[in-house]
Amino acid sequence: MSSNPKIEDDLREKIISAPDVILEDRDLMRALIAENEKTMGGNIVDLRGIAMERLEARLDRLEDTHRSVIAAAYDNLAGTNQVHRAILRMLDPVEFERFLHDLGGEVADILRVDAIRLVLETEQETDGDHALARLGDVLSTAAPGFIEDYLTGGRNIPQRQVTLRQVQRGRALVYGEDADWIRSEACLKLDFGAGKLPGLLVMGAEDPHQFTPQQGTDLLAFFAGVFERAMRRWLA
Repeated sequence: MSSNPKIEDDLREKIISAPDVILEDRDLMRALIAENEKTMGGNIVDLRGIAMERLEARLDRLEDTHRSVIAAAYDNLAGTNQVHRAILRMLDPVEFERFLHDLGGEVADILRVDAIRLVLETEQETDGDHALARLGDVLSTAAPGFIEDYLTGGRNIPQRQVTLRQVQRGRALVYGEDADWIRSEACLKLDFGAGKLPGLLVMGAEDPHQFTPQQGTDLLAFFAGVFERAMRRWLA
């Protein structure tokens, strides 16, 4: 090593006093290692340099994973806050008509869905083919068995409380005039207690990727549980 350094004394003193500044600068360290390899010649394999490259690649992967975990945590927190706001708004009305109006209005806006529909099965005879009778923009009544058929399509498959799926278009019996532009939906099966027929809360979206089977359902299951309890006071 030359005893006559080619760098300024003040810069040299800064480096000597704080060498960690260089060690933490990846670009600078990479340049120093590359220059060191040049001085060693082409016949020498620098195992330390290879190890460092592998460590850098692993660090890059870890940083990517770290960013993904943080992003997922923020998304989950935002989703939780969103559902909590929707629940608080849903619990405000003291009249059933207002409850339904808010459900298709402000609650849908908070949840960022394009349509919300509530389907209640009833033993009473409905219009037409006994499949479904619409009562306003949000509430519909259906003959017993309609909800199971809607969720399973007539197939013998287990039913879940929350079903997320993509669709070619929504069913007009549920969405009415909005059916043509529905591309994904969340179906929340509702249990109103012993001796009562089930209900179904359907959230429809124009975005085909808003609800997909790969997504988690914990928040929507919680929303469904609160909605069931809110509905029981109206059905009592």
